[in-house]
Amino acid sequence: MSNQGVGKRVLRKEDDRYLRGKGQYVADIRLAGMRDVAFVRSPVAHAKLADIYVPEHCRGQVYTAADLNRAGVKPIVADTALPGFRSSAQPILADGKVRHVGELVAMCVAETRARAEDVAAAVQVEYDELDTVSDMLKGREPDAPRLHEAWPDNLFLTTDFSVNMDAVRDAPIKVTREIRTSRQVMAPMEGRGCVAYWDTRVEQLVLYTATQIPHIVRTGLAECLGLPEGQVRVITPDVGGGFGYKGILLTEEVAVSWLAMQLGHPVRWIEDRREHLTASANCREHHYRITGYASADGRLLGIDCDATVDSGAYSSYPFSACLEAGQIGSILPGTYDFPSYHCATYSVATNKCPILPYRGVARTGVCFALELLLDDLARAAGVEPYELRMKSLVRPEQMPFDNITNKHFDSGDYPEALRRAVAAIDLPAIRERQKRGEPDGRLIGVGLAVYCEQAAHGTSVYAGWGIPMVPGHEQATLRMTPDGGLEIRIGAHSHGQSLETTLAQVANEKLGIDVADVKVIHGDTEYTPYSTGTWGSRCMVMSGGAVSRACDELLKRLCHIGAFVMKTTPDKVTVSEGAVHSDGASVPISEVARIWYRRPQDLPPEANAGGLEVTEGYKPQRDTGTFGYGAHAALVAVDPQTGDVEILDYVVVEDGGKLVNPMVVDGQIYGGTAQGIGTALYEEMPFDAAAQPLASTFADYLLPGPTEVPEPRLIHMETLSPYTEFGVKGIGESGAIAPPATILNAINDALRPLGAALYTSPATPHRVLEAIFKARSAQSQKAAGQEAPLAMEEL
Repeated sequence: MSNQGVGKRVLRKEDDRYLRGKGQYVADIRLAGMRDVAFVRSPVAHAKLADIYVPEHCRGQVYTAADLNRAGVKPIVADTALPGFRSSAQPILADGKVRHVGELVAMCVAETRARAEDVAAAVQVEYDELDTVSDMLKGREPDAPRLHEAWPDNLFLTTDFSVNMDAVRDAPIKVTREIRTSRQVMAPMEGRGCVAYWDTRVEQLVLYTATQIPHIVRTGLAECLGLPEGQVRVITPDVGGGFGYKGILLTEEVAVSWLAMQLGHPVRWIEDRREHLTASANCREHHYRITGYASADGRLLGIDCDATVDSGAYSSYPFSACLEAGQIGSILPGTYDFPSYHCATYSVATNKCPILPYRGVARTGVCFALELLLDDLARAAGVEPYELRMKSLVRPEQMPFDNITNKHFDSGDYPEALRRAVAAIDLPAIRERQKRGEPDGRLIGVGLAVYCEQAAHGTSVYAGWGIPMVPGHEQATLRMTPDGGLEIRIGAHSHGQSLETTLAQVANEKLGIDVADVKVIHGDTEYTPYSTGTWGSRCMVMSGGAVSRACDELLKRLCHIGAFVMKTTPDKVTVSEGAVHSDGASVPISEVARIWYRRPQDLPPEANAGGLEVTEGYKPQRDTGTFGYGAHAALVAVDPQTGDVEILDYVVVEDGGKLVNPMVVDGQIYGGTAQGIGTALYEEMPFDAAAQPLASTFADYLLPGPTEVPEPRLIHMETLSPYTEFGVKGIGESGAIAPPATILNAINDALRPLGAALYTSPATPHRVLEAIFKARSAQSQKAAGQEAPLAMEEL
């Protein structure tokens, strides 16, 4: 029995080079004659470009939209086929107008980055400023300034979905809340960057770039530059985190690639952290006006929601500006079974940089809105929050289950996950502790949240969106080496998912080859099968499935040759532990490989001419996605004098189907939970009324560190998906989805004796104190017989 196959805790192969400082990132690429690029970026959010003045001594080092236009470079366009979607063309360099702070205005090149920045500082740009849209709700108003002059308003897209709402209008319990999530940045350890050169030998543009989607970048790059895709090669070396931030085609990638073609020598751009924070993509700015309906005994009956998403100035390629809001309407019901639902969504264009699908993609926001609402519905019904959830969750005997928005839940036991979370956090003991009070005067509270993560979205899902990137069969190419090693080529890319380890485990499970003898090759469009890339927790389902199917085909060929060598028939042999076996005899796979490559005279006459190299594709039996899920529970202490929040205990119960490597899953959950804690308590990219970003360094944009993130207690469940290889489900995003709702519910539970509550993330000390102050003010006014004005948190 192998100790390296599916389900085993195998140490990550990648870590050896990372921990020894031997990883190779874009910034490590050094090519002869390479020069560096710095960009002139707009310091204003909305303006017409009146004039760009380039000093004489900088001529030949500065390029503007006029240069790209003469060369026929096209803007980036990311449209969908959804009815009513409005198209935006994102120029590579601003052409006549800028629409957000940090938009590229000019490209400057020099021997070093420092000198390129000096050139950029010498360029003078005259801006005729225009009125800005800095708030998405104001951007919806009819008289709001227009970002795109041809549009009748600032809406990329609106959606409206309704089922059976008349049935719940007279429900005994009705609670309405206004809930908001703040804008964030993704903050991977490595920022973006690219190096481009023109290979004259093969007449090909070569681009090294830190991306999650090398094949999609190639497609988009070829479209913008007017090149056949065969003349574009994208190489993605090691990537220091992605989280969606590296999941789009960048204007910088197009600009640098064009410049390399013009100059005839390599050109590099490496993003600095100020560019990352103030000029590049953001995420997660949502607003909800949401009403919940419940029965008198505390069962969810319906939801009515108006959701707005700040989509920024442009639609990013390939996912488009509608991804967040478009998903809200379909995934807001979460893991619950109820009969009535309405959701209208609005994707609003504002004078901010575009949004991207950050880890959890819309799910974090909808989980936040729904789970906060459920706590308040439970209190209105006079039951514990977990009791309302227990009455409303989809039950295991209903699986597979089509919910009210036709999401097809493949498998799971949602109530059991919640039961385990409640038991692990020891809710009765916490309630007794609350009655006693804390010696230090702090208030403690407990919070829960249940979530699901639709992963491995398939063709049927994305074809309905009509976007440029529709996932199909994910392919894998397997090739035995002459000495019996195995090479695996995949089109997806690993930037923290441990694919070099987990895909080797799949091969070990099927072929018995030691994981040390398996090499996973990825990140080069020249040598890997086409793929839509790494996003949406799809790699283990899709690439893992493709590797498994390719192993099955390779297995047949190994058995055929091995059986011939042992003078038996293929139906009487098996493969395990790196060898072909039959009736006590065996032939090592390495010997089979040696025969194919070096002793063809010993091959059976009818041996497959394809040899020991196979390419196979994979799609699950049903490609509407897998549904991982879980329940989180948190115990927090809130200081009512300072507003400080401390997480005392945190429990994660998760079910990702079959866990290929539980150690890797633990790491994914730990990392996701840390990011979710950042969303809940720290991370916020604020903008002023002129749409100026107000956090330009990590002194202003706070990230949680080791002292802010407790070690979660993980409880694994394994309910196999009926549609995938090994029963796996996606797990990469799940840890980040539930923490904001869980922690805010815990804070609100702690503040309940004061009559205070928060409905905006992050729950900063200022917001905690503001909520307490408003509650005390309202109580004082009520005691004096005055009507207290409603605060946002009380609507």
